Amino acid sequence: QRQLVESGGGLVQAGGSLRLSCVASGTIFSSGTMDWYRQATDKPRELVAAITSGGTTNYADSVKGRFTISRDNTKNTVYLQMNSLKPEDTAVYYCHAERWSGIIKYNYWGQGTQVTVSS
Repeated sequence: QRQLVESGGGLVQAGGSLRLSCVASGTIFSSGTMDWYRQATDKPRELVAAITSGGTTNYADSVKGRFTISRDNTKNTVYLQMNSLKPEDTAVYYCHAERWSGIIKYNYWGQGTQVTVSS
């Protein structure tokens, strides 16, 4: 059973907006930072945005001022609001959480959701 499930991707014109959602299991969601990554064709996966359990956020320079990450602790859900989208934002977007159990690190990934921005 997948621990992270994304939704909200799609096709949008440049300048448009999309909102991605990621529902996480309660144990994973409540215990730390949640991230959004993306991977474009033939490019490495990159961190887009992160939000700590306390609400502190961090963004890649390429999306600052356009994307907003948020979390709803009552719904175990993290969001990525994407505005002023550009063709270079086209990628598969993944929800991610890194968790530790003692000295063992666990990386949880969603299945990915495609975002395509047309010019």
